[in-house]
Amino acid sequence: MFENKETTNLSAFGEFGLIEHLTKNIKIRRSSTLKGVGDDAAVLDLTKGKTVVSTDLLCEGVHFDMTFTPLKHLGYKSIVVNLSDIYAMNATPSQVTVSMAISSRFTVEAVEEIYQGMLLACDQYNVDLVGGDTTSSMAGLMISVTAIGIANEKDIAYRNGAEENDIICVSGDLGAAYMGLQVLEREKAVFKENPQAQPDLSGNDYILERQLKPEARKDVIDMLAELKIKPSAMIDVSDGLASDLIHICKQSDVGCQIYEERIPLDHNTVDAAEKFNLNPTTAALNGGEDYELLFTIKPEDYEKIKGHVELHPIGHIADKGAGYRMVAKGDAVVELTAQGWNAFGNEQPKEEE
Repeated sequence: MFENKETTNLSAFGEFGLIEHLTKNIKIRRSSTLKGVGDDAAVLDLTKGKTVVSTDLLCEGVHFDMTFTPLKHLGYKSIVVNLSDIYAMNATPSQVTVSMAISSRFTVEAVEEIYQGMLLACDQYNVDLVGGDTTSSMAGLMISVTAIGIANEKDIAYRNGAEENDIICVSGDLGAAYMGLQVLEREKAVFKENPQAQPDLSGNDYILERQLKPEARKDVIDMLAELKIKPSAMIDVSDGLASDLIHICKQSDVGCQIYEERIPLDHNTVDAAEKFNLNPTTAALNGGEDYELLFTIKPEDYEKIKGHVELHPIGHIADKGAGYRMVAKGDAVVELTAQGWNAFGNEQPKEEE
């Protein structure tokens, strides 16, 4: 895609030259994209359903650490986390726009790597990159992505649709991304002490990939459609199971009860948690960045997912007065609190008491 063999200062291209260089090979995949990059604005034909829009801003030092984040992975992840929000509405993403604020320490080739990851994600999820902007930054790298999707009105799943006795479900497994971050932070600390040390990442491929190159759960949306299940409420797990479940409960004006033994955990997550002397349930409840889908279904749909390898019932919606509870192993009842990611507070998960 990009064939520069030597490093190039951003000033050699300038803003518009850089945009032209980065976007010259973009391919349009969707018939709803009438005009993409190259004009004052994109032109889209989204008249076949309701339009769904989501925006995320990723800031260096807050959302990612350049010490251990490969640039191509960063580009891929910046697209995927936005697409995950569209899938969480039970919608299909169709286009994205990308804006970046770039500091002078980055070369053209470094920005190319980020774009390669972005375009790989667009190809993987069949979405068009149709516009954006670049500018200089005095405070590191910032990436803003807006994702646009489409859905039939009757299919859209909001956070506020959960009702008492609905079954709470989650896809995949939880806590892996947080444990991957712990491994990376550990190796960063070792590197600071001894810059000659080689990182010890062996045996952690799964949890590292969940942190550095997550995937949006398009397949879950397809599964639910095949099973003829319309979630009554849905959200993606970006801030941790506890925080995101509480989001649904507050929006729906209900309570909840989940069961610790039903929370899906991969054995790699459990093994890593033991090595760090952490409770893997804490990683699942409060870690975040798993980008699984958390949703509620009607009781009559339970038989459709019973025993499903990817869709896991973990509890039920309760009356608002019941609060937000987890039945822990040993039958102790624990109050769930939103201790996951907080952009303006402490982002480190705490142990459930």
